[in-house]
Amino acid sequence: MPAPRKGVELIIAEDDEDDYFLTKSAFEKAGLSNALVWVRNGEELLDLMRSRTAEGGAADGRAMLVILDLNMPRMDGREALSRIKADPELRRVPIIVMTTSNAEEDIVRSYDQGACSFIHKPVTFAAFVEAANLLKRYWLEMVELPDAGGAPWTKI
Repeated sequence: MPAPRKGVELIIAEDDEDDYFLTKSAFEKAGLSNALVWVRNGEELLDLMRSRTAEGGAADGRAMLVILDLNMPRMDGREALSRIKADPELRRVPIIVMTTSNAEEDIVRSYDQGACSFIHKPVTFAAFVEAANLLKRYWLEMVELPDAGGAPWTKI
């Protein structure tokens, strides 16, 4: 299996500080050395993503991959996902929903709005590490992400 692509910036949209640090620790335990950026709500997420695309990609030209919680203040993940996928500059950024929600309507709506994956947030650290390992193998070793050079999210 190839080494994980370090040129992918992981954006974690999560309002709960404990959940963010649990996720970050699990990623470190899984051997992810990618840049992590933390935002606490959908407004911060959209602002960050728009600033990155204006700069020609994530920090240092990296591609972006978003891990999105649905239940956040100010602008929740549902609204943020809808706005991201409606924006021609952002719509190709892969969005992985990771949330405590078990509601079938959230699963269906997330996929209808363009989420690439829907993951129930693990409840133990070991399960978080397992999820981080799977994410690393699939999203950072196997999948081809949009080119971060030039105008990354408008290319076909």
